[in-house]
Amino acid sequence: MTLDNIVLLIPLLPLLSFLLLGLAGKHISVRFSGVIGSVILGASLVLALVTAYDYFFAIGKQGGEFIPYLTAQLNWLPFNSDLSINLGLVLDPISVMMLLVVTFVSTMVHIYSLGYMKGEERYTTYYAYLGLFTFSMLGLVLSTNIFQMYIFWELVGVSSYLLIGFYFSRPSAVAAAKKAFIVTRFADLGFLIGILMLGYGAHSYDFFTLIDRLSHPGSSYLVAMTGASFLGMSTLTWALILVFIGGAGKSAMFPFHIWLPDAMEGPTPISALIHAATMVVAGVYLVARLFPIFAVGAPDALTVVGYVGAFTALFAATIACTQTDIKKVLAYSTISQIGFMLFALGVAGWGPGKTEGFTAGMFHLFTHASFKALLFLGAGSIIHAVHSNEMKDMGGLRKSMPITHITFLLAALAISGIPPFAGFFSKEAIFSAAEQSNPIIYWVGLIAGTLTAFYIFRLYFMIFWHKTPDAHAHNHEKGEWAMMIPMMLLAVGAVFGGFIPFGDFVSATGKPLALPIELSHIILPVGLGVLSIVAAAILYRKESDVPQRIVNALGGFYRAAYRKFYIDEIYLFITKKIVFKLMGRPSAWFDRNVVDGTVQKTGSLTIALSNTIKRVQSGKLQAYTMYFFGGVLLLVVLLLYKFA
Repeated sequence: MTLDNIVLLIPLLPLLSFLLLGLAGKHISVRFSGVIGSVILGASLVLALVTAYDYFFAIGKQGGEFIPYLTAQLNWLPFNSDLSINLGLVLDPISVMMLLVVTFVSTMVHIYSLGYMKGEERYTTYYAYLGLFTFSMLGLVLSTNIFQMYIFWELVGVSSYLLIGFYFSRPSAVAAAKKAFIVTRFADLGFLIGILMLGYGAHSYDFFTLIDRLSHPGSSYLVAMTGASFLGMSTLTWALILVFIGGAGKSAMFPFHIWLPDAMEGPTPISALIHAATMVVAGVYLVARLFPIFAVGAPDALTVVGYVGAFTALFAATIACTQTDIKKVLAYSTISQIGFMLFALGVAGWGPGKTEGFTAGMFHLFTHASFKALLFLGAGSIIHAVHSNEMKDMGGLRKSMPITHITFLLAALAISGIPPFAGFFSKEAIFSAAEQSNPIIYWVGLIAGTLTAFYIFRLYFMIFWHKTPDAHAHNHEKGEWAMMIPMMLLAVGAVFGGFIPFGDFVSATGKPLALPIELSHIILPVGLGVLSIVAAAILYRKESDVPQRIVNALGGFYRAAYRKFYIDEIYLFITKKIVFKLMGRPSAWFDRNVVDGTVQKTGSLTIALSNTIKRVQSGKLQAYTMYFFGGVLLLVVLLLYKFA
């Protein structure tokens, strides 16, 4: 089989799973539908591994750098001789990396769900939705042009709507699915406008043509788009900011973050899939895909990306320290970690010694996939045993759930940036890039990283320690190997993922880039992380009233953080009190009484006039004769009056 066919099969296999289970699911045994879905995704993972090996070690590297490899090209919509939309698949370092991440995490989620979703009424439908979601994300990362990406971008939105609202009989799940769909649609409007502006300015939607025309200083397209300005910013800067708004919506960046915590209403394995490998990293991937244009053509737009990412990282980490729902702590953690990836891209530039942030951001995306998926699957295992999401219902579970305990601890150490776990390497690369480029973002990131270690170990100690283990508690994991094996495999990634020489394969220019770790740089971040873990251990390892006394001392700030800084309430105030009441009601009155009223009154007058004069056209000869003689008599009277 040729590489072209292998690449084509990688996204088509999940689509086959969706079609097979979705259309013929009633004729397939419920017991085997999950196995079929998992085997198909496993095949997709194997093909992705083969593709990655071929690309990185055989065909991808030419002249010392990795170059794009295009396959399955199709001319779809030709507008004119200069502009058309093509469909195709592309292999380059970031798309191949995403192939591995998406297929690996998705396969782990498929296998895990064999145990977690066992007994669910819509078990087959669940696996069909998983297939559609994975297909959409794989199509997104392999797209050769921005318009094709937008198609899969929207398909990812539809898939997430189906999965978040999987428990459709639960009103909160339906509301969460609608919220995710509507919020991301608002952001996608910006993305669409940005796409149209880029296409108009560069006369192409193809990624590599866009990059060629808008990132070379002598390009006439670049000169034209940077020459025209609006409100002090060039057309290209506006276009890229609008594109980034779409990415910010998908990646739940401030102020579009409100949908992600509510999305926890879906099954927990879905949370692992959405948070680790698919939907929320789409925005990061979008900025990385267009990075040369951001860095060369519109550095101001890249600065916006950096500051939005840094603020969101700190903002979400602060909220995570106060939440008591295990899944919502992890949800805000994801928002914060995505912020790390974006501000790493934001502090990067173009040219020798300036692109470290790009590789660091992609590296964190890669390592984060393993430990965040592991944290969510661990949370699912705990919820499966405790039947509650609330941390107050947990505690002392380390003996009754030994595998979950150990793997969760490894993931917690990884996300905290403790050496030698995976997150340490990627976070240090981010801090190193930020320190060289933007001190403000570096310090904001450092505070966010410190809070990360605190909130994740607050979670760990409250779940597995905090209370005396029940000596008679049975092992909740016994017989749940379908759930345990994926967690153990992800733990391998959380522990050893950082040792991969990531810069040798993924960089902004395609050339190898070393990510050195210097002792002077790591002392402060690692030291603060360790201190945070010690603080969490002192406060939450055993039950005491100290945490509550600290909460009381923090007063209004804690309450504001616990209520997520009232962002949801602000949105509700704006929509209900301002948009609906102050703008919607007058508009509705105007529409009802002026627009509709004019039309309705015109109709009513026409009907009344018709009723009045229709008697003249009654069809009765006697009446016509009477009208005739009446008219004649009237004329006679008028003539007599005139000439008398």
